[in-house]
Amino acid sequence: MKNWRADTRRSPIRETATSLVCRKGMRAVSYHLIDLVQNLGRPRILVLGDLILDRYTWGDAERISQEAPVILLRERSREVRLGGAANVANMLRGLEADVTLAGVIGKDSDGSELRHELEQRGVDCRAVLVDPDRPTTVKERFIGRAQQRHPHQILRVDREVRRALGETIAETLLQTLLAVLEEHDCVLISDYGKGVCTAGVCQRLIQAARHAGLPVIVDPSSSGDCRNFAGATAVTPNRMETKRATGREIARIEDAVAAGRRLCADLGLDHAFITLDSDGMVVVRSDGSAEHLATRKREVYDITGAGDMVLATIGVGSAAGIGPFDLARLANVAGGLEVEQVGVVAISRDDMLADLFAAERTTADKVCSLDVLEKHVAARRRLGNRIVLTNGCFDLLHVGHVTYLQQAAKEGDCLIVAVNSDASVRQLGKGTDRPVFAQDQRAAMLAALEAVDYVTVFEESTPHALLARLKPDLLVKGGGYAPHEIVGHELVASYGGQVKALAHVPGISSTLVLEQVRNFKDPTATKAIRKAG
Repeated sequence: MKNWRADTRRSPIRETATSLVCRKGMRAVSYHLIDLVQNLGRPRILVLGDLILDRYTWGDAERISQEAPVILLRERSREVRLGGAANVANMLRGLEADVTLAGVIGKDSDGSELRHELEQRGVDCRAVLVDPDRPTTVKERFIGRAQQRHPHQILRVDREVRRALGETIAETLLQTLLAVLEEHDCVLISDYGKGVCTAGVCQRLIQAARHAGLPVIVDPSSSGDCRNFAGATAVTPNRMETKRATGREIARIEDAVAAGRRLCADLGLDHAFITLDSDGMVVVRSDGSAEHLATRKREVYDITGAGDMVLATIGVGSAAGIGPFDLARLANVAGGLEVEQVGVVAISRDDMLADLFAAERTTADKVCSLDVLEKHVAARRRLGNRIVLTNGCFDLLHVGHVTYLQQAAKEGDCLIVAVNSDASVRQLGKGTDRPVFAQDQRAAMLAALEAVDYVTVFEESTPHALLARLKPDLLVKGGGYAPHEIVGHELVASYGGQVKALAHVPGISSTLVLEQVRNFKDPTATKAIRKAG
């Protein structure tokens, strides 16, 4: 598996005041990324690379052996997983892509098992060839838990050869690739240095793909040698691979930018994604523009496979036509989720959506159009969220509003507040001087409340059209209403939703507050205000 982190001992990247890169967190773009995830479609991806079978032995690390100063592992279970380019294919399937995998296995039981695991996951293996002159690459890991703590890898044993493919099987592999190329939307090359990604195969595949208008994304081997990938759309080296490819130490953001520019120039790339483990990712385009994208702090349990997840995510996004900076943002999310797992686990679109929904959002993020909101509601339903909606003018935000919105948020997983537009407030006959605050200001105040997930403004005098499109699971209202008095209750009931009246704070309403403000100079009114608190 490709590792998210090449060297865990290095010091963190140091950013300077002269940095040429704009550092952006996930918070301000989370809603945009949610839309991108929902519109990835079902791309067809062709993957070329080294196929690896991973075996895991899980157990309890109980004590030191009496025979030698080594840990004694008491086996509890065994597991087989896909590694190398096979893992990239597995990751792509988790992201709902159709995948054709190309590579070589040995004429052995490990190769048969690897092919079986791939086919079980729905991977097209017609371009997986058998080479009787080499074994299937196998990596066996032993993972132990001590004193009920988090399990850690103790030992890894590899069985492999690294020599380049023979001319005959290399040519057969290439012709197989070229025969299926135009059935696909994107090409990924996952080089683990086991001899499959030869110069002849890669260069002719890249040229044919580019001629067909297909993006080609390459994850180079740990050697950092990228010469076989000249002309590709992009490469995704980690910190150490970038150093080996360019001869430049990546100690600062500027170093990564400079290295990315050199890779683009030397290899004729459109862009380069340089992964920097906990420091996020740097994206450099062929025109020299660059951006540093920070990653959210994670609990890192296992870095194995995160590089494969990054490649898979960029591949699916490239097939959907997403630009390089947004590709990097999505890859940061997927790679971050991967390092929180033990071993290699395919991250799904639902996993990414849940993570993006959980990310901290700005006030501006929460206010959105009905079209955008409808997409987000669909995504949340896919995750099993219970949708709660309330509506009103919210002209003068007061303690009654805050109290019932907090109650409403506890009724489900997502609270939507629909706000009457300025025009619809006037249609409700609340007075010529209403609303006091414009709709944008009212929406912003509501969005600032922690309990609120979304705010949308609607033009109609009733929320019926809004309810018909969003179909919330629960419609709520505060202010002393009975359920049958809540506007829209019959529509919600018609599709099986629920309606609920929430508790309200007595003696407080926007109309009363406004009346008190108007009469503030009246001693009687002033006395009433003081009595009210």
